[in-house]
Amino acid sequence: MNALVALCHFCELHGPRTLFCTEAVHPPSPSPPQPGLAFLGDMDREGDREGEGLTMRANSSATQRADMCEGCRSLPASHPGFVSMDTETGIRYLSHQHPRQPQLFSVVRQACVRSLSCEVCPGREGPIFFGDEQHGFVFSHTFFIKDSLARGFQRWYSIVMVAMDRIYLINSWPFLLRHLKLTIQSLQSTALKVFDSEQGVCPQRAVRMNSAFSPAVFPHQRSGNAARSLPSLTQHPNLWASLHASFSWLLKACGSRLTEKLLEGAPTEDTLVLIERQTESQQGSKAKQRHRAHRPEVFCVVMMGKGKGPSWTKFRSLRHLRQVLGCADFRQLAWHVLMGNQVIWRGLDHGLIQSAFNVLKALLPVGCVRVVAYSSHYEEAYRCNFLGLSPDVQIPAHVTSSEFTVLVDVLNVEQGGVCDDNILSLYHFNISSANTQPTDKGPTLLNKIEVALANENLSVDVVSHCLLCLKEEWMNKVKVLFKFSKVDGRGREDTQKVLALLGATGPGEEDNVRLLKFWMTGLSKTYKSHLMTAVRGGERTPSQ
Repeated sequence: MNALVALCHFCELHGPRTLFCTEAVHPPSPSPPQPGLAFLGDMDREGDREGEGLTMRANSSATQRADMCEGCRSLPASHPGFVSMDTETGIRYLSHQHPRQPQLFSVVRQACVRSLSCEVCPGREGPIFFGDEQHGFVFSHTFFIKDSLARGFQRWYSIVMVAMDRIYLINSWPFLLRHLKLTIQSLQSTALKVFDSEQGVCPQRAVRMNSAFSPAVFPHQRSGNAARSLPSLTQHPNLWASLHASFSWLLKACGSRLTEKLLEGAPTEDTLVLIERQTESQQGSKAKQRHRAHRPEVFCVVMMGKGKGPSWTKFRSLRHLRQVLGCADFRQLAWHVLMGNQVIWRGLDHGLIQSAFNVLKALLPVGCVRVVAYSSHYEEAYRCNFLGLSPDVQIPAHVTSSEFTVLVDVLNVEQGGVCDDNILSLYHFNISSANTQPTDKGPTLLNKIEVALANENLSVDVVSHCLLCLKEEWMNKVKVLFKFSKVDGRGREDTQKVLALLGATGPGEEDNVRLLKFWMTGLSKTYKSHLMTAVRGGERTPSQ
């Protein structure tokens, strides 16, 4: 995250000052070395040593060089600061009293002054947000630390996070508030213990009431301790190292909790379904995950070891599968896939069967795909529409006689020790189904897919993009039909008119309707709930 965290203090003698600052330094992008950049690392180290001097250069008067009391200083100029390295990303987190760069120094300085003067919330303690495009945006949390020698027995501090991304900073508000409160409460609790112990030894309230008060000599009446450092107020010798660790973790965690994604237009149904499944998997408990491990998973990738065939015996694309099976058998198999029937592959080569499923599931929306890659027993159709079985598995008779099932038996062909990369030289594919309905008319989508596959002038990548466009076209038709028939509850006659409008009538009409109804099951829950909410809101509007 391109941000910076700083601890600021309102000194009774010198006003708002920056005490401690932590920034993230990203690794440079690899590029050829250029003249003049050989000593960049030395310049950085020199800039680190000069960080303390930036305050001095900000003031024109040389006499103000001594205006750095104990309460205004965290680390001396000779101190190297603190450095932490994120081994995963290569980001360094550097901490010192001031930022390394003069431009950042002025930004932090302005944020410090505003957080401790004009930009405060009611009660002067709590979070507030301010900033602009030129000087950056600031999340500031002001708080008090108990001090027996301070005016009002407390000192005023703030922790600010400065970033140029306003939306990101606002979205991180709850996260920042929760974790900064922990740091602030830790500082306040330790300082309160020191305050109570000091008050027990010498109560300052009684001393001040019994002494003559003069604003001019008030700091000297406290033995010159008008400015006390934060480590002395908390009695924490390693306070700055602890704050460095806390601020570094905050920058890393805040940067990794939100990620940006570029969406070209509205998300597709496949994207919505994948997001929903990812969310469900993250929210599931460990018990549910263990329970689900014994059940078929959607898109499960089963690693079955080496398998029984060579590693290169795999289907590479839909066109390759069509060439291996032949045009007629491929159309029959693709028809069953698009209709939502259960597709069973039975054979020894696990990798070959897995590759066939990876190729065939590209014909369907993500929400319609349920895969059991390889199993030692038959799984019912409601659990999966792609099922891989070992050759010795007996399929129930009601399944083999069903018109809603297609079986592909992968039979090994005897080889005389000759290696060949042709799948047909190793296997014979026997496709069987009890379906008697002709598959040569429709659906319309399958006809268009076969035209694209048969065109040898189109590369595999072009065909895959063509298939993606065809699926999006038909998913839009599914959405219209779902809204019209399921949500609005229109009759059969009106639905027929909509089908004609969508181009689903004519040759292969029965197959088109079956495809549309099956694909309805793949619509995302987000889309369905959005439609239902919109319809209910529209029903309430006229009555209001």
